[in-house]
Amino acid sequence: MMNNEIKIGDRLVGPGHKPFIIAEMSGNHNQSLDRALAIVDAAADAGADAIKLQTYTADTMTLPGAFTIEDQNSLWKGRELYDLYKEAYTPWEWHQAIFDRAKERGIIAFSSPFDETAVDFLEELGAPVYKIASFENTDHPLLKKVAATGKPVIMSTGAATLAELDEAVRILQQAGVQELILLKCTSTYPATPANTNLLTIPHMRELFQVQVGLSDHTMGVGAAVAAVALGATVIEKHFTLSRAEGGVDSAFSLEPQELQALVVETERAWQALGYVQYGVQRAEEKSRLFKRSIYAAQDIREGETFTKENIRVIRPGLGLAPKYYEELLGKKAKVAIKAGTPLNRDVV
Repeated sequence: MMNNEIKIGDRLVGPGHKPFIIAEMSGNHNQSLDRALAIVDAAADAGADAIKLQTYTADTMTLPGAFTIEDQNSLWKGRELYDLYKEAYTPWEWHQAIFDRAKERGIIAFSSPFDETAVDFLEELGAPVYKIASFENTDHPLLKKVAATGKPVIMSTGAATLAELDEAVRILQQAGVQELILLKCTSTYPATPANTNLLTIPHMRELFQVQVGLSDHTMGVGAAVAAVALGATVIEKHFTLSRAEGGVDSAFSLEPQELQALVVETERAWQALGYVQYGVQRAEEKSRLFKRSIYAAQDIREGETFTKENIRVIRPGLGLAPKYYEELLGKKAKVAIKAGTPLNRDVV
């Protein structure tokens, strides 16, 4: 059954809590530890709950000469995969400093491991949760290795068939994962609103009976806000200090002011969900005064007939309700009524 509340570090994640916001550093440190630490600080200042790293080396990912990107639409067209990973990877000797800075700033640090050695390394650092990246969600040995840690798992679902996702979820759960969050993800960089398909979020939640969030590669915060309205409990966005300063993922990363807007607007969306509510809320009671009611529009003599000229439906709501207007037309006034007087049953 669905776990409606999962503890990650000192944060509770679930429908009863504001969205859990993950700032993905990726390779946006541009091979500078100082910049990496500044990204942690900026994420904390913006109100993010967590900073996420990626733990791999070029050698754990691929081999020199194995592949050159030729896709005309790729941000990395013409780049060899090995060189790209060499540029983007976060040196393992930086992880401790980044984890320490995150702890100092009161946010959670964790990572996506890309092979089994990375899991062992992250265990030594005391990682509180593991993220499975979209391209690793079919790596069954890695899934089992991560599951064996007993930690909560967040898994992106990009570039996978439904059958592959079902296999991945079963493997994680059979290997002991009790706390699992799936992230709807479109594995294009950047993604577009048109290929984001957020309606998958409630469907995926019901299908797998787990919490669902969004790993969002679109520009801006609109898709993330909409995802929260559809029940997303986690939002992950790539984050950089400045797109203008470049970096492997900078083109589709949020800047600090945008991350702050994401934190604020997704929390507003979550608060606005509320519950199914009809009727007059306490906050609205005073506003009922400004509904319309029936008033004398002219001085009316005793015995005079009510007409469209001498009575009107206006604000405020101190007289008879507008639903009685047609019933009053043609009836006679019991007493003289001054213009501007709300009508009630006693004068008819």
